[in-house]
Amino acid sequence: MYRTLNSRIAAVFFVLICLIGLLGYRLVIYSAEMYQQELTQKLNHALAQQIVAEKPLLTRGVVDEQALKSLFHWLMVINPAIELYLLDRDGSILAYSAPAGRVKRQRVDLQPIRRFLSGQVVYPLLGDDPRGRERKKVFSAAPIPAREAGETAPAGYLYVILEGEALANAGEMLRGSYILRLATTGLGLGLIFALVAGLVAFALLTRRLRRLSRVMGDYHGSQPSAADGPPGDRYPSPPRPRDEIDQLGQTFNQMAERIEQQVQALKQTDAKRREMVANVSHDLRTPLTALHGYLETLILKDDQLSADDRRHYLQIAAAQSSQLNRLIGDLFELAKLESSETLLQMEPFSLAELVQDMVHKFHLTAQRRGIDLRAELQAQLPFAYGDIGLIQRVLDNLIENALRHTPVGGHITLSLRRDADNISVMVADTGQGIPERELKHIFDRFYRLEKDRAQSEAGQNAGLGLAIVKRIIDLHGSVIRADSQPRRGTTFSFSLPAYQLA
Repeated sequence: MYRTLNSRIAAVFFVLICLIGLLGYRLVIYSAEMYQQELTQKLNHALAQQIVAEKPLLTRGVVDEQALKSLFHWLMVINPAIELYLLDRDGSILAYSAPAGRVKRQRVDLQPIRRFLSGQVVYPLLGDDPRGRERKKVFSAAPIPAREAGETAPAGYLYVILEGEALANAGEMLRGSYILRLATTGLGLGLIFALVAGLVAFALLTRRLRRLSRVMGDYHGSQPSAADGPPGDRYPSPPRPRDEIDQLGQTFNQMAERIEQQVQALKQTDAKRREMVANVSHDLRTPLTALHGYLETLILKDDQLSADDRRHYLQIAAAQSSQLNRLIGDLFELAKLESSETLLQMEPFSLAELVQDMVHKFHLTAQRRGIDLRAELQAQLPFAYGDIGLIQRVLDNLIENALRHTPVGGHITLSLRRDADNISVMVADTGQGIPERELKHIFDRFYRLEKDRAQSEAGQNAGLGLAIVKRIIDLHGSVIRADSQPRRGTTFSFSLPAYQLA
């Protein structure tokens, strides 16, 4: 029953309303009693003074028995709730109007009386009740002047208890009052209305929380695996969150969206992994099959082969072994670059000298293929800042890629120029270009252009060179771009930061 937040809030609110109702009822009773005492004392404030002014009660310290007896009789007829006590100047009781044997005190504390007579009174002011040792009651008091000449101190005090035993059970009288019943009934109805309104308000306020809990529960129950589609349930949060519930809903939506993106990324990664395994298996099988075939031929037909045939077969096997070694090396290099193990050896170096060295390195290869390989360098270039070994590998792959796609009589140009705080590197060829539909895939692992797939079948191109280039440039915090025009050629470009002297 109390497993939901709304039921717990409702139970706590119900208990609080009951406590408030009980406290309110006690407060009403207490306030009514205090109000009655305050009203009684204010209305009878001058009663004792009027009595003292009307009848002399003490003469030279002696009680006037006749006057006192007449006064007691007169007051008992008018108001039997009033009790009179005649005190001496020390507060001792000299005479009283109460029945004999009912008075428990022999003396009354004069401190409340003096405060009453001072005029600085906060009503109700309570004094000792002679009929009870612990009880306090409202009173009226007046000093009895001394009749002797030159005597300034009062001869005693008239102490009037305004609520005698006739009003001792005033609380029970108040509880039976119609006005009090009406007030408590109104208080009860108000509390019931507050309880109902509060429960409705809590239900409305927690409605969005229940909806969020339901959405989260549904999402948990339909949590997708890597092979499933993402669930579509969302918390309908407003554009601007109104409170913590809306903020929690937006956070849940963002979390769910991120989880779904990660699931999609896992699916794509898994698909790429399967594709990579298939491609690796295919690219490894081609040279392995050729190598195995020629070696097996050499073993089976060794006595039937001439020296030239044997040498020819060995050369083919060696070429397939080299291709296999190069493919495995590229795979290991790409795996290392994509892991967190690669640490760049950043240092300033002359990019212009590196480009010149690369042109010299591939000069003979380009010359044999009838391709013009040259460098165009801007004057007074600053040093670049990067990993010279990895940048050399980038230029190696880009030049090899350009040589493979540039026909006889074509041109390959390596250009360097200063661009603000960077040095731009461009490798341009005059080959057949890359179709626009394939341009965005050329940096993917194992991707080969349609025209290169025949070479791939022969084991000459595994499609890892440009993927390695892109990963190295990414590690340097730069971006490599490819621009191509059909039958005009392709240009690869990236930039490295210029080294700034401290």
